[in-house]
Amino acid sequence: GVKLLLHGLCSNTTVKSLDLKGNNLRTVGAEALGKLLRQNKSIRSLILEWNNLGMWEEGFSFFCHGLGANNFLQRLDLRNNQINHQGAGELAMALKQNASLQELDLRWNNIGLLGGRALLNCLHSNKTLKRLELAGNNVPSDILKAVEQAMDHNQDRQTILSETQNRAYILSKEVLSLKDEKTKQFLDLMDTIDKQREEIARSGRMSAARVSQLQEALDEQHSIMNSLKAKLQMTEAALALSEQKVHNLGELLNATKEEQTSMAERHFTELQQQKQEGADREGKLLRDLSAASEKNLLLRNQVDELEKKCKVQQDQLFQVKQDLTNTTAELKLRAVQAEERLEMEKRRFKQSLEDMESLRLKEVDHMTQHIEASERSMQDRIQRLEAIRIALEEELSQVKAAALTERGQAEEELIKVRNQARLEEQQRLEHLEEKLRLMTESRDEAQNCCLKQKQMVAEAQAKANQLSLHADGLRRRLEELQQDLNGKEEEKVTEVNKVKVELQEQIGHLQAERTAQEGLREKIAALERQLKALSSNHREALLDKEGEISMLLEKLRMKEADISRMREEEAQRASFLQNAVMAYVQGSPLGAHGSRK
Repeated sequence: GVKLLLHGLCSNTTVKSLDLKGNNLRTVGAEALGKLLRQNKSIRSLILEWNNLGMWEEGFSFFCHGLGANNFLQRLDLRNNQINHQGAGELAMALKQNASLQELDLRWNNIGLLGGRALLNCLHSNKTLKRLELAGNNVPSDILKAVEQAMDHNQDRQTILSETQNRAYILSKEVLSLKDEKTKQFLDLMDTIDKQREEIARSGRMSAARVSQLQEALDEQHSIMNSLKAKLQMTEAALALSEQKVHNLGELLNATKEEQTSMAERHFTELQQQKQEGADREGKLLRDLSAASEKNLLLRNQVDELEKKCKVQQDQLFQVKQDLTNTTAELKLRAVQAEERLEMEKRRFKQSLEDMESLRLKEVDHMTQHIEASERSMQDRIQRLEAIRIALEEELSQVKAAALTERGQAEEELIKVRNQARLEEQQRLEHLEEKLRLMTESRDEAQNCCLKQKQMVAEAQAKANQLSLHADGLRRRLEELQQDLNGKEEEKVTEVNKVKVELQEQIGHLQAERTAQEGLREKIAALERQLKALSSNHREALLDKEGEISMLLEKLRMKEADISRMREEEAQRASFLQNAVMAYVQGSPLGAHGSRK
């Protein structure tokens, strides 16, 4: 279980402290701990108390190798692990390589004299360990004192290092602040800001041109929508005409129904007339038969023939009645079927018209909503672009104002420094000229004195000695003046070197400003890319809208074709019905019988 846990922690980066106290870790656990210390970079504290790691020499040596390779662990607790002098030697070798461990607790083990010496020897090379606990290990007191002295030495060294690091950090801050105080870099900054303003103005003009193009595209879309609305009005007018035609067709159907009813009434009257004529004929025949039977009893053969004829006539009459009933039933069924077909066609046509109208209304609503949403989104995008452009112009104006003020201050300070340097140089030159004039005057006086002395050598040797002494003093003064001149030349050389250093620093600042300009250019390029992406998105939206408009146009064409097809089918059906009714009326036996009569 410990092996799986430590294998999972090898790649972990959030765990800072690990406590495995009293888990009876063996060689496998010690090897897994060594692998963890080699790979993990986040654990700072590791507690392994009461695990008997010193009993397993191979596993503990692997653990010590991992500790030597680790540079992140700061606290290690190995109390009560039965570590002997050999394990202490392994730990000493690991501590020589480790450079991060600050606290090591080895209390209540079996380190002994040899282990204590090994740990003491490793402290000469380890400078980071601040605390080492060795109580309860049978280590002599002198070794413990030496270990404490080494720990104190390491602590003092760490404090000194931290103080030096703090001082170096403070000095670096001061140097950076001194470097930042120089103001000559604002001249190039103004040039760069002007260039940036020009580039931003160009980008603003480009964005304005693009916005105008987008507005033109929107106007075109509005015109397209107006044309589509006009087409929709035309289609509505066509639908109204079709409805009128449907109404006319209904009127024609009603007229055909009335004609059918009139024809049925005529057939019914004709059938009644035929029935009455048959009844009259039967009465006449019966009377003739009775008279013949009364009159001609003898003529049985004739009577038989007459009876046969009567039977034949009765059969014919019965067949005629059946034919009449069948024809009336067929006419009624056909009339009912024709009426049902007409009603079904009417319902279908009305349903199709209602569906077409609902689809048209839905499509018109959808198109209007989509166009309104697109117009709103485009207006929002334009407003956002305007806000971004206004914010950029405000930032540019603020930066320019700040740069102008800083430039004016820098120019004033430069003028002051130059005037002071010129005044100091003029004063130094005037002082040197006065000294040279004095020297020339003293030299002339010395020459005159020498001439007088040559003329009066014999008379005043004492005066000559005095003059020689005075000449020595003058020489000393000349030497001092020469030394002063040499010092001033050296000062001038140092000042020239300082100016060169300052120029180099200015060059470095200029390079930094160039990098800043490149960063600003990259930002401008990123803004241009964003504008390009927005324009491409707008173009894609326009293309999508054009595709949708084309789809709507195709749907309108399909609907017009369907309407025309339905009109043709209705006209064909009406013509077929009319032809069928006329053919039925002309071809029926009742019609033929009526025509014969």
